[in-house]
Amino acid sequence: MTPPPPRVRPPFTADERTQLMGWYDMQRAIVHYKCEGVSEADAHRPVLPGSPLMTLAGLVSHLRWTEHTWFEVLFMGGSSEGQPQFSEDVEDADMRAEGVPLARLLDEYAEQCAASDKIIAAYSLDDTGRHPGFPAGAASLRWIVLHMVEETARHAGHLDVIRELLDGHKGYY
Repeated sequence: MTPPPPRVRPPFTADERTQLMGWYDMQRAIVHYKCEGVSEADAHRPVLPGSPLMTLAGLVSHLRWTEHTWFEVLFMGGSSEGQPQFSEDVEDADMRAEGVPLARLLDEYAEQCAASDKIIAAYSLDDTGRHPGFPAGAASLRWIVLHMVEETARHAGHLDVIRELLDGHKGYY
């Protein structure tokens, strides 16, 4: 299993990219933190009756594929083929993680974050996406990174609630 990233706030004074990536990395680290020490059964156990796919495993899978969607498909203009977020056959296919070990999901998420980081580092925050098939493909890299900070933080909050409902574990970082 890949070691979790450190949970460190960005410096109070730094350039825009350093602060954006600092907050983004911290939220990504919280995703890993919320999954530490959880049993495999609990990682896949739904605790919200109206949202059976919102499990620790389902959310980690969703975040992994969301990283791929925004950076590799929409920003870089890559193919969406085989990507579960674009499935027309299965609703919320990216959150279906039955039978996939949590450690594997976390490793795949970490690998996808590393791929996203390489893309972010290689382009200006003012550069825009390259996928002509989706309106969101025209977003600037800045917009995408800000959106992903929001997306990751929102789901880190979901993970926090789910974890507390599963075993009482609480804590920000």
